[in-house]
Amino acid sequence: MSDNPRNPWDSWARSVPPLTCAHTGAPCPDPAATATRLALAGLADQYMVYEAEGGAWHFATGSAVSLTAHATALTARAAGRSWTSRCDGGPSAVFADALNTLAVTRDGEQHFYGWAAFELAHLLHGDPEAAGDAPLLHALVPSVEVTLDAEATRVRAVDEAWLRKIVDLLAEPPARPTVPVKHTVPVKAEEVIAVGADAYGAAVARTIEDIRAARLEKAVLSRKVPLPATPVVDFPATYLAGRRANTPARSYLLDLGGYRAAGFSPETVLEVAADGRVSTQPLAGTRALGADPAENDRRRAELLSDPKEVHEHAVSVRLAWEEMERVCRAGSVVAEEFMAVRPRGSVQHLASRLTGRLRRNAGPWDAFASLFPAITATGVPKREALQALARHEQGSRGLYGGAVFRGSTAGGLDAALVLRTLIGEGGGAWLRAGAGITGQSSPEREIEETCEKLRSVAPYLRFAEN
Repeated sequence: MSDNPRNPWDSWARSVPPLTCAHTGAPCPDPAATATRLALAGLADQYMVYEAEGGAWHFATGSAVSLTAHATALTARAAGRSWTSRCDGGPSAVFADALNTLAVTRDGEQHFYGWAAFELAHLLHGDPEAAGDAPLLHALVPSVEVTLDAEATRVRAVDEAWLRKIVDLLAEPPARPTVPVKHTVPVKAEEVIAVGADAYGAAVARTIEDIRAARLEKAVLSRKVPLPATPVVDFPATYLAGRRANTPARSYLLDLGGYRAAGFSPETVLEVAADGRVSTQPLAGTRALGADPAENDRRRAELLSDPKEVHEHAVSVRLAWEEMERVCRAGSVVAEEFMAVRPRGSVQHLASRLTGRLRRNAGPWDAFASLFPAITATGVPKREALQALARHEQGSRGLYGGAVFRGSTAGGLDAALVLRTLIGEGGGAWLRAGAGITGQSSPEREIEETCEKLRSVAPYLRFAEN
């Protein structure tokens, strides 16, 4: 425990080394490939690549400092020591306490990178037993952080040794292509996509019955597509191949806190700026997006006029508005965009954006607790939707439907919704996709929608030669 019993995180925060060494280099012409090359370098046992808004890629590594929250306790690690405290106020609140302590203890802005598992939702919405005993939140405070964009390459590190290691690595030209451009093992994407479709259709039918019985208004039901244990899927290669073909709101590649992931998120759960501006970006309503512009236009018009899709989107925006109002100043929540159509890889979505200003007594993690999990990954109302998912989905979701985030001790938080993602844990790897089920849904169309979404990832799977 901490040396200060009144603040269990004070001693931990003072043990966190600041990023005092810095280097600025030339602009990076291919930040996605460079960030992937850094991930492949094996610099430490944990890392994250995070593509933020505006074309900047961030790479973070080094695992000496971390936070891991379970349902009942949070463990912090730094300088070879561990600190543990009960999560009496809930994991997200205790997580915020630790990071706030870091903010007041250390001069200068410090970034952190991490993820939130979908099962955190059960604690936030009144069903703690369903949260399980697996980690729900994990964050890394890196030993080195690299930002790559069109203006410069910036490196910040805890010491000269880390700084020199990264600068030297960036100076080396790639000896060969960063990733193979072909499958090392033939994979038929359509066969992958078809796994579990029939069982999913039956689950959709049961969910429609729940909705027509007025148990809930909407549920985002998903299906898991396990990948074979051999050959072994190559996460960095899949990330770069998939990023070349996708148009995500955010992308990420990570090996962090027990999960591996390569994802192309279509939307953010929330974005919080240091000045208190908070934003969320619900996407709901889907049609396929292909190579034929005329067919894409036809589907776009169909999407905008389909009663089921418009209703699904409208109820999602309505609930997002209510969740924003809980943490924002009165009268500050506005819809900056409503029912635009956004291309996202193999699909196009109805998209809206809500913004507001945080109340004086609210911080980024209060906003996170209000908006998580994203409505577009759960349903309406959230508690009843979570209960429906527990009835009709098999097993826990883990990272799927949760969030991958980059945050700052200055008050910023950028959290991507984990969809369109290759996920790995232990020796297993899988894809997962869902669809918003309403009373107007049909199992056939919802199966088709999950296939459309899986095509954002499945064709770009890459596998290791050995």
